[in-house]
Amino acid sequence: MENSAQLFNRATHFIPGGVNSPVRAFKSVGGTPIFMESAKGAYLYDVEGNRYIDYINSWGPMILGHAHPDVTQAVSEQGLKSSSFGAPTELEVKMAELIVSMVPNIDMVRMVNSGTEACMSALRLARAYTKKNKIIKFEGCYHGHADSFLVKSGSGVATLQIQSVPGVTSTTASDTLTAAFNDFDAVKRLFSDHPNEIAAIFIEPVAGNMGCIPPTKNFLQQLRELCTKEKALLVFDEVMTGFRLAKGGAQELYGVKADLLTFGKIIGGGLPVGAYAGPREIMEKIAPVGNVYQAGTLSGNPLAMAAGLATLTVLNESPSIYTSLALKTKQLTNGLEKVCREQGIPTSINTVGSMLSLHFTSKPVTDFASALAADNERFKKYFHYLLKQGIYLPPSPFESWFICDVLSDSDIEYTILKTSEFLKTLA
Repeated sequence: MENSAQLFNRATHFIPGGVNSPVRAFKSVGGTPIFMESAKGAYLYDVEGNRYIDYINSWGPMILGHAHPDVTQAVSEQGLKSSSFGAPTELEVKMAELIVSMVPNIDMVRMVNSGTEACMSALRLARAYTKKNKIIKFEGCYHGHADSFLVKSGSGVATLQIQSVPGVTSTTASDTLTAAFNDFDAVKRLFSDHPNEIAAIFIEPVAGNMGCIPPTKNFLQQLRELCTKEKALLVFDEVMTGFRLAKGGAQELYGVKADLLTFGKIIGGGLPVGAYAGPREIMEKIAPVGNVYQAGTLSGNPLAMAAGLATLTVLNESPSIYTSLALKTKQLTNGLEKVCREQGIPTSINTVGSMLSLHFTSKPVTDFASALAADNERFKKYFHYLLKQGIYLPPSPFESWFICDVLSDSDIEYTILKTSEFLKTLA
């Protein structure tokens, strides 16, 4: 069997950069990507049989752990019926009903195929509903790779240091206004500078694409009040945070109502999926009821619906999972902070629910600029040290870690121990 290096060499001849999503290429940390063979519970297994404690969890979807029996059974049973019909199924109805029952402030859901597609569609809907063209997004927030959102994005765009993306026209870029995350005064100035032109504010309510960065106190509420005043829509990109931070996502956690929401990741249980949702008044602008057109051959795919429905059902029926996840994350965070303090290594660790990130800096990380200012060269060394010890972190300092429910105390203590060993090499 070929090892990861051999497979990557093959891949580079047929796939741009050897990967199908840029952050997988290890450009931010250096080295050769690890090719995975299987996963179970909290662990990944590569093509050479090495085991890794997984702190990516497929970038969020595997909140219950890999190959959860309810999910695998649901996918297997549906696969025997067919992987796609190109026609409606009851699974889509059940999924929409469950999402609406779990999430505050929404009446209707439209399923799509990815988080990118969900945000792109929500943008079109927001412009049509408000009859305005400009949007505000925040530096370092990533809402997928639609043209309008690639202005000062986080995630892989930040990792590759691409802040002006070829192929995005200047006209498109001019309709996207940006502000620093957590800077409410900057947002107010944008509304003053562009009166009656701004259709919506798009925001990750907890940023996860420049590391994990929580909103400062009252920031989301201030945005809510400003959007109401200016007759703009507040759009929460909950592709990461939806069903991860709470049953009702960030709206429930922070008590702030958005006008539109986008989802992905967890609602597919590990299969490709996305969705956007909102009140009936807005959502009925979408075709075939309204004239805002959006379509997709595989939207509501039955395999994805089966996996997502199984995942959400477990979360809905066992809300104690969120308490357990928060406790595991706190245990990990406290341990990491302790060993960093003992070794005198300055770090800033942000955490919300079961999301976290570690930045090598003595200053708080509250926005994209402060994330960029951290010692990201040190993070590269940290990543590779832990990788050799069987711990798989996000291969970029600009990505959130994600905790799964089956991560054990011994996994957490092992991660803390190996972090302590790494810090001693810096002395």
